[in-house]
Amino acid sequence: MAYDKMYNLLELAIWMQSNREGVSIQDMMNRFSVARRTAERMRDVILDEFPQTQVRVGENNVKRWYIPQGTLKDFIQFSAEELVAFEKAIAYLQANNMDENSAVLQKILEKIRANIVDKTYRHIDTDAEILLEAEGFAHRVGPKIIVAKEIVQEIRHAILSFRQIKISYKNKSSRHIRTYQLLPYGILYGDRNHYLVAKHSDGYGGNKERYFILSNILSIELLEETYEIDSNFSLKALAEQSFGVFQEKPFEVEWLFDKCVAEEVKRYEFHPKQSMQENPDGSVTVKFFAGGRLEMDWHLYTWGDRVRVIKPEDWYEKKS
Repeated sequence: MAYDKMYNLLELAIWMQSNREGVSIQDMMNRFSVARRTAERMRDVILDEFPQTQVRVGENNVKRWYIPQGTLKDFIQFSAEELVAFEKAIAYLQANNMDENSAVLQKILEKIRANIVDKTYRHIDTDAEILLEAEGFAHRVGPKIIVAKEIVQEIRHAILSFRQIKISYKNKSSRHIRTYQLLPYGILYGDRNHYLVAKHSDGYGGNKERYFILSNILSIELLEETYEIDSNFSLKALAEQSFGVFQEKPFEVEWLFDKCVAEEVKRYEFHPKQSMQENPDGSVTVKFFAGGRLEMDWHLYTWGDRVRVIKPEDWYEKKS
């Protein structure tokens, strides 16, 4: 059997053990980009090699196969590349002031290392060390906002348990300290600041989502009162309305980049729903629909005179 087929079968077996709901034939077809008959053959091989495999019948009578936990304990191992990916992800999170997230990944990495078979551990660990030295991670240079880990942790607890919070908050403009009772919806991480997205419990502000700078939250209390998140709310959709984090009414954006930076521009995603077009003269046009004029200004500044704002047409007039 060809190496790639063996690799796919092992990947399928691991997937079938990790997915408690089971894996359908259609799932296999989609993941491995194979025809139905091939997917059925793959399933049959798994059934032959792992007779413990069980089947569930789900919605619309769709059969889903799964392998009981522990069956593959002697087959699943980790590579140096996978360990390095974790190390780099941890380093990135730490460099971007997301220490709480990096701590969680660090614990997962420690559990992975603890489950590596002794006879292969030294070899993999040595390879991982070599890769880390060969693939340098550039920490972001410059100031960054310090956010108390306890604040983020309590917000997470509140979100997971659907409990309201009371915060002591220093207003950025007035510097006054106020107390707010909030329904926490999520956290948005930005380049300059990180924000708590929440609604006022009393409906203040038209029951719209509000932004609170995490570093300006002085204290937080987890309350007994619970809440329900609006079923139409999506943190991802909310973030996509803006160029950065700051929310304002979206508008049509069109940037024209000089041909001398065209190749660099092509490697960027300025917005998840952007369109990019290379023009006959070698320049590149980028279009998207979003708010966040100030954050766009901050980013455009990094391109100097190599970019021109075509839309909004009054961009430069508003700045003068």
